[in-house]
Amino acid sequence: MDAIGLKRKKQPDAVRRALLEAALQLGYEQGLAAVTVQAVAQRAGVTKGGLFHHFPSKEALFEGLFVDIIEQLDSEIDKIIAEDPEPYGSFTRAYIAVMLRNGEFAGDHQWAGLSAAFMADPLINQHWMVWLEGRLTRHADTDAHSTLEIVRYAVDGAWYAFAARVPDSGKIEGLTTRLVALTRTSGL
Repeated sequence: MDAIGLKRKKQPDAVRRALLEAALQLGYEQGLAAVTVQAVAQRAGVTKGGLFHHFPSKEALFEGLFVDIIEQLDSEIDKIIAEDPEPYGSFTRAYIAVMLRNGEFAGDHQWAGLSAAFMADPLINQHWMVWLEGRLTRHADTDAHSTLEIVRYAVDGAWYAFAARVPDSGKIEGLTTRLVALTRTSGL
C-alpha cells in the first residue's frame, strides 16, 4: 500500500469530507446525474472501494451528502439567530435568509436543481421533515405564530419556484424584505 493510502487510513474523517465535497461539487457543476460512484471517487482521489468503505451505496452517499447540507444549514441558521436582537420570529428570519439568499439562485441553476432533486427522494425528504420539525419544536416559544408559519410556507414555495426558474436578484431581495417584515412583532 502506498503512502497516500496509509495516510488516508489514518484520516477517515478527511476522506469522508473529501468524498462529500467531491459529490457536492459534481452535483453543483453538472447536476445530480453526474454524481456517480466513479466520478466522486476520482474527484476525491480515492478508489471506489474507499468510497464504499465510507458509503456502502450511491444512495448512502446521497443521504450522507444531504445530511451534511442540513448540518451546514443548521449551523448557518444558528449563527443568524445568535445575531438577531429580536427573539420573536428569529428562526423564521434565519430560515428566510438561508433559503432565499441570492447566491443560491442567481445564475445557479445546478445548485437549485440539485436541491430540488434531493427533495424528490422520499428518504431524503424524511430527513428534511425531521430536521424542520425538530427546529419548530425547538423554537416553539418564538416562532409558533400562524403568520410565521405562513411566511415559512411562502419561503418553501418561493424556493421551489426559484429552483425551476431563477428570477433576477432584485425580485428575490424584494420578496425577502416583504417576508422579513411579516416576522416582526410590529407587523402583526
